[in-house]
Amino acid sequence: MPLGRAAWAAGPERLRSDPLNLVGRARRRESDITASTMAAPSRPKTVVIGAGVVGLSIAWRLAQAGCPVTVYDRAKAGRGASWAAAGMLAAAVETEPGEEKLLALTLESQKLWPRFAREIEAASGISIGYRGEGTIVVALTRDDAEQLRFSYEFQRSLGLEIVWLSGVEARRREPHLRPGISGAVLSPKDHQVDNRLLGSALAEAAQRAGAVLHEHCPVREVDLSGGRARGVVTDRGRDPADLVILAAGAWSREIGGVPASYLPPVRPIKGQMLALSMDPATPLLQHVIWLPRGYLVPRLDGRLIVGGTVEERGFDDRLTAGGLLALIEGAWRAVPAIEELPVAETWVGFRPGSRDDAPMLGPSGLDQFVVATGHHRNGILLTPITANVISGYVLTGRLPEVAAPFAPDRFNDPHQSPVRRLADSAIAS
Repeated sequence: MPLGRAAWAAGPERLRSDPLNLVGRARRRESDITASTMAAPSRPKTVVIGAGVVGLSIAWRLAQAGCPVTVYDRAKAGRGASWAAAGMLAAAVETEPGEEKLLALTLESQKLWPRFAREIEAASGISIGYRGEGTIVVALTRDDAEQLRFSYEFQRSLGLEIVWLSGVEARRREPHLRPGISGAVLSPKDHQVDNRLLGSALAEAAQRAGAVLHEHCPVREVDLSGGRARGVVTDRGRDPADLVILAAGAWSREIGGVPASYLPPVRPIKGQMLALSMDPATPLLQHVIWLPRGYLVPRLDGRLIVGGTVEERGFDDRLTAGGLLALIEGAWRAVPAIEELPVAETWVGFRPGSRDDAPMLGPSGLDQFVVATGHHRNGILLTPITANVISGYVLTGRLPEVAAPFAPDRFNDPHQSPVRRLADSAIAS
């Protein structure tokens, strides 16, 4: 099962530190997961720990299937990483070396997004700002262009639908890009959604479907007995359940009652971000723009999201002059007109990073204790498929093939004996 904190020094190092790193591998294929929950013979009473978009979407799917579901969160629903994100659905331009299996998962989820967006809007009555203009990756210098050309050729060879643009062609699509840019790549299927509206919509839809939501009510510990999860303990008391799902993002290792060897190896990855105010009637940009250092995401309400730093700082929630300077300078180099825009908001978020920057989805190794965390930069993109994978597992006991590489037990310590793991489980009981 997942390793404790001491294991961080070992194993793969997959932290994304450069948002222009586009190298990766993929094979596009038809989605084998539908947006509907599979039928099942039982409807277990379920507790979900975490009311971000991942936890809420799982709760929504399970409630739709007739399961009694209760969701607990330490704060207001949708106000963690889900609130801090940029909402990019960028399966192509987010891909990095060695992420073939992750790209297969992100592409599957990307295909689900149009239908998922329509369904969640209908279920909640809330528009989530889904936009399909696509993403443009820009190269500002000759060196940027060489790197971008390499990435373009590599990704094209893998079947990803991207298009090379000259600087003139890029500025024809986005006139406020700096004159003289060296080149760009258009990724027409990398869309965006307003993640804050998505969180609100999922909370509403889950409750309309019958889920119970307790905000500002942290789970103190998982109630374990006989080597299995039997509920949770909060300030409200003990809440018994047939099954517990851990979807607490970067806070997933803060939950008590579970032996460390069974907790997912997830850590907070700090990101500083800001928003500028455009005129919604005449916005500077229409596409999501990826820069050599950062990205720009235009919203329908006129906000222009500028992100985001990637820092190993634990839960340090302080904004820094250096972080904000890097964001603003990077954005200004690509779109000089931003210098006239007022700053609307600044914030810090904590991405839930795993040891290989990929999510952990499925059984934890303890009976009736399921994990859905570690999505890092892909939490919004992977929301539809995570909801389907985990709800499907709860209802049928099976994981689809595309999710198999992301089982939490991939981080098992090969040197820990079965006897020791059984002892850990016995201590918990």
